[in-house]
Amino acid sequence: MNARFAAAIVAALAWAALLLQLFLSLRLSIDNGNGVVHGLWMYLAYFTVLTNLLVAITATVAARRNDGGRDLAWRGCAVTAVVLVGLGYHFLLRHVWAPQGLQWLADVMLHYIVPLAALAWWLVLPPRRHVAPTAPLRWLQWPLLYAAYALIRGAITGFYPYPFIDVSVLGITRTLIHCIGFGLIFLALAWLLRVLTRLRA
Repeated sequence: MNARFAAAIVAALAWAALLLQLFLSLRLSIDNGNGVVHGLWMYLAYFTVLTNLLVAITATVAARRNDGGRDLAWRGCAVTAVVLVGLGYHFLLRHVWAPQGLQWLADVMLHYIVPLAALAWWLVLPPRRHVAPTAPLRWLQWPLLYAAYALIRGAITGFYPYPFIDVSVLGITRTLIHCIGFGLIFLALAWLLRVLTRLRA
């Protein structure tokens, strides 16, 4: 498969999912009388949205490169993070609510279609260069930055986007334990992707 075409497909899916969710978030906020700025603020609260945005940007950059961006430094981070999004949603959050109509479609795209497409992109077209054993530690910066962002934002506004990081309910100690747990899962996924890349190569 052509590497640039594959990257373009992943980018198109991610951008479509993001734009659909943005439209729904803004519409909900406006319908509730909170306005566009509040809708955008809430939209940008979620690891799902920000990680799909990372995938969209990474795949877009890859699609514009002659080599298809197979060796982009943050490609592995984006793929690992969005796979974590899909697994986290499937095992922890899919029973929390039952979206309908366009919201169901947005959920499926953000949590299943884009993660699977990104994973296929990584496995079918793995990096051509050696992925260092320390690379997953660099990629870990993404979820760590999000955890800091979500907790600081929550401390200021009182809103926590996910129940497992809700300091107001769990307390800071349990919340930090959950963050560490997700960080370890992220590292395990990242190293697994690295191993699969070596086997594929």
